[in-house]
Amino acid sequence: MPSLPSNAPAILIPRKESAFRLFTLPQKIFWTLCLLLLIGGIYHNGKTGLIWLNAGLTFIYLAVTFYKMVMITLSAAGGKQHHPDMLLAHEPPSPHQPDLSNNEDWPAYTVLVPLFRETEVLPKLVENLSRLDYPKEKLQIILLLESVDKETVAAAEAMNLQAPFFTLVVPDSYPRTKPKACNVALPVSTGEYLVIFDAEDRPEPDQLKKAITAFREAPDNVICQQARLNFYNRDHNLLTKWFTVDYSTWFDLYLPGLALSDAPIPLGGTSNHFKLAALRKLGGWDAFNVAEDCDLGMRLYKKGYRTQVIDSTTWEEACSHPGFWIKQRSRWVKGYIQTFFVHTRNPWSSFRALGLTRTLHFLALTAGLFFPCLINPFYWVLTALWVAYRPAEVGAYFPTPIFIMGFICLFLGNFALIYLGMLGCCARRYYDLVKWALLLPPYWAMVSIASWKAAWQLIVKPHYWEKTKHGLSSDKEPPAPKKTPETADATMESV
Repeated sequence: MPSLPSNAPAILIPRKESAFRLFTLPQKIFWTLCLLLLIGGIYHNGKTGLIWLNAGLTFIYLAVTFYKMVMITLSAAGGKQHHPDMLLAHEPPSPHQPDLSNNEDWPAYTVLVPLFRETEVLPKLVENLSRLDYPKEKLQIILLLESVDKETVAAAEAMNLQAPFFTLVVPDSYPRTKPKACNVALPVSTGEYLVIFDAEDRPEPDQLKKAITAFREAPDNVICQQARLNFYNRDHNLLTKWFTVDYSTWFDLYLPGLALSDAPIPLGGTSNHFKLAALRKLGGWDAFNVAEDCDLGMRLYKKGYRTQVIDSTTWEEACSHPGFWIKQRSRWVKGYIQTFFVHTRNPWSSFRALGLTRTLHFLALTAGLFFPCLINPFYWVLTALWVAYRPAEVGAYFPTPIFIMGFICLFLGNFALIYLGMLGCCARRYYDLVKWALLLPPYWAMVSIASWKAAWQLIVKPHYWEKTKHGLSSDKEPPAPKKTPETADATMESV
């Protein structure tokens, strides 16, 4: 198999702009003062201080829930009549596509595939990428291997693959993360466009062509096309069903809603299609951020670039083991926390780049993702105590205005989140999963466990990459959406 040199720098973004250190000195001072003021306010004001704290937390929770509902409702009701240049996940490509019938008309494309301890899925990966409907002479598929991973390196060499497959062995250095490996590959990437796939990915064969079509129809400042992600093993067990509901809501409704709102879009960890020249100008990925996709989505937006969501799906393996799932989710949450603190180091600079509305979008997309997950357990305990014993001590901290907000969060908010999960199933036409969306609360509990693990790891192992275990499912091919005669031709406008 042909190999590529690996002597390129792995860290391209200045450390002061990366997640190398979570807090700068001004941030340490600011957050320490906030904590002291909070403790002092509660100490000196007792019950009144706790009531105000409870009011603030409840209001934030309610605002985040409302934000999610608005974005998803906008996606479900939106269309090109509002944004004619926007290619959304639930819309077919325009019939007026550029004529690229000849192979020489398609631009060169680089495919990066970071691998670490993936000997079991490597043969299937090669098979899936070989199915890409794209001129082979225009492809450069780079398998990024870690030098310490002797087994995967040996397995790749034993396959004796030829072009367009290439290997690049990444020298071992700190941090050992996926974005670091991708940075090493940037200088040797020869494509005009670049996409990242994960080890277990099964992209739809025409995805690269759809991305090129979308780029050529989009404004020049659109430098990223995000494909939808979903799971080929959704029926493996209850956890994979819940995970599929989660992903369907996120990629088929939430991200398109953000696109319609011209909000920053947190990228998925795979199937991001980039204009390579613009990606290099951005400095690639933050090697120290374990949710480098979210960070890059924010950075490109602040530089005036935009992301669109295209009508193509990459099928992944849903983690079917609770322990491995919590590891994966904790890494994502940890990265979102990193992204929040990195982009609030210079609040005025970020505010000027984003403006008021999009700054609120950013806060809802980052802090709004992890903060409710951290406070959920406390309110669940308080609710259980109130239902079981009706202690006066609990009721005292919920005067009427706060009680009303809490009631809305508990009943209407939870119902709304379940309903949004059901909408996600309908958007993907997974009607058989709608009933499982009704049982999502235990899944939310797992998210909270993962979030607290992320918060702890942020202190003790901030750059540790919790590797996702692949090959746990025996499901072989992506399942077809289950349609009913009445709904087979349904569109999102009818959801």
